[in-house]
Amino acid sequence: MFVGVSVDGFLARANGTLDFLDAAGSESHGFEEFIATVDTLVMGRKTFEFVNGFDGWPYGEKRVVVLSREALDLSGARARGGRVEQMSGPPADIAARLAAEGAQHAYVDGGVTIQGFLRAGLIQRLVISRVPVLIGHGIPLFGSLPHDVSLRHVGTKAFKGGLVQSEYEVVDT
Repeated sequence: MFVGVSVDGFLARANGTLDFLDAAGSESHGFEEFIATVDTLVMGRKTFEFVNGFDGWPYGEKRVVVLSREALDLSGARARGGRVEQMSGPPADIAARLAAEGAQHAYVDGGVTIQGFLRAGLIQRLVISRVPVLIGHGIPLFGSLPHDVSLRHVGTKAFKGGLVQSEYEVVDT
């Protein structure tokens, strides 16, 4: 996962807006380099709807899997060159299916999706960029977990605009 959050740990405001992320500034924070290593993106419906509202399709021809139990209109993203498909089911089933289909480095995005994959033990690497702002309440990055998740700190970078980015690996326990 590669996410931006407020210093107090929120992915988005309670209404889903991400306007506070602008406090990170316009400098590069490594997302382009990260996404270049990814072959498959897995995201929830809300994240897809947000991204699908962008002027252009941001993922080029990378495979994008949208998780939803409800039928989705994927035609807009496909019309802009996206390789988009829908799946549903438990995270372990999704991961097994993706692996069987050749996915090697999946990028999991979206609050509920990240939380579900983390609870299922399917997140191996976390890159968390803390934007220098406190928003007080909103959608948390991490929800409840059935047990502690041990992490190994890989590194931390501070950027001119005040953003602090830390990378962790999940330690098998």
